[in-house]
Amino acid sequence: MSGFEHYLDTYAQLIVKIGVNVQQGQEVFVTGAVDQAVLVRLVASKAYEAGASNVHVDWTDDSLSRLKYEKAADEVFTRFPEWETGKRNSFVERGAAFISIVSSSPDLLKGIDSSRITSFQKASGQGLKEFRRAIQADKVSWTVVAAASKQWAAKVFPEAGEEEAVELLWKAIFDSVRLHAEDPVKAWEEHNANLHNKGETLNQNHFQKLHYTAPGTDLTIELPEKHIWVAAGSTNVSNIPFMANMPTEEVFTVPLKTGVNGYVSSTKPLSYGGNIIDRFKLTFENGRIVKVEAEEGQEILQKLVDIDEGSHYLGEVALVPHESPISQSNILFYNTLFDENASNHLAIGSGYAFNIEGGKTMTPEELEASGVNASITHNDFMIGSAEMDIDGITKDGKVVPIFRKGNWAI
Repeated sequence: MSGFEHYLDTYAQLIVKIGVNVQQGQEVFVTGAVDQAVLVRLVASKAYEAGASNVHVDWTDDSLSRLKYEKAADEVFTRFPEWETGKRNSFVERGAAFISIVSSSPDLLKGIDSSRITSFQKASGQGLKEFRRAIQADKVSWTVVAAASKQWAAKVFPEAGEEEAVELLWKAIFDSVRLHAEDPVKAWEEHNANLHNKGETLNQNHFQKLHYTAPGTDLTIELPEKHIWVAAGSTNVSNIPFMANMPTEEVFTVPLKTGVNGYVSSTKPLSYGGNIIDRFKLTFENGRIVKVEAEEGQEILQKLVDIDEGSHYLGEVALVPHESPISQSNILFYNTLFDENASNHLAIGSGYAFNIEGGKTMTPEELEASGVNASITHNDFMIGSAEMDIDGITKDGKVVPIFRKGNWAI
């Protein structure tokens, strides 16, 4: 077994054991591209070894996806197949574990009519509403991981040749998930504990508001009374631990839907719908986005904000130190899974139920009453930098430094 094969095998084991923590007799639902078949097969093999009763694979193909957006009838993008909805919901009902392996080019849909992209984003959001609600309430185990593709690698390492770029991207992925540690599983357990300790410190302070200041940013975010700071390590409805994102460096909570005021500027590009949105600024009044400005991707960003009423509000506030390993790698991945773990970030759209006390068992109406935003979309965008300060403000007006110059101060 070559060095790469060894690392890929270890990676698959990590995805199954730490990512979704497959249990005896559990079904597993894997989404992956056809050019990632080697990794998908390894994941399936490790899942069966862990006791999975069945591994279902949903294959994707970037070339076919592009072809569809170029040539399919307009009405195709306004509806989401009922059988796709039913398939995912049925796996949720049976308590399956969900693994998503992302590898698409950030420029996959560059040049495609933006109305087609946003129409399908809206249709799929409606069709997968119950599925996403289950994911956001941690009713099932789920994880998002990455694999290197030629097109993505060429975007990240444009100066390298094709083969070298892929090798460099794989190395960056393996580094980000601590695969080179003597015991990667133990390393992840320790990392998860450290992130949760940060969350506990924030929870003990029980801040009422956060105030962000940086070049192009002056933003105040109010937090719900019963908000909870958590890390990516979580537990499902059966109290089985899992890791929602690999890599992860964030500690996050939910903002009060109507409590965001001021303006914030992006610090990294956002890859959305196969397009790049860059150098943008959002202005908020009483939680709602009232102004959208972007030097690149203005139309796409505006359509993202206009997907539904909830997409005019925020659903997540996440803290990531500038000195995080991914940030220090100085690699711009053009992929939210990585770039959000190199930077403080926010999310347009729905909030996570588990970020509110008792939220996992709340109805949508109860979550709304608690200040949690609801939407058919959830999209992270990066705002952190080495120049960002964040203050926590308590109910009695005490101001506590949380971040100074982009890193933890608490």
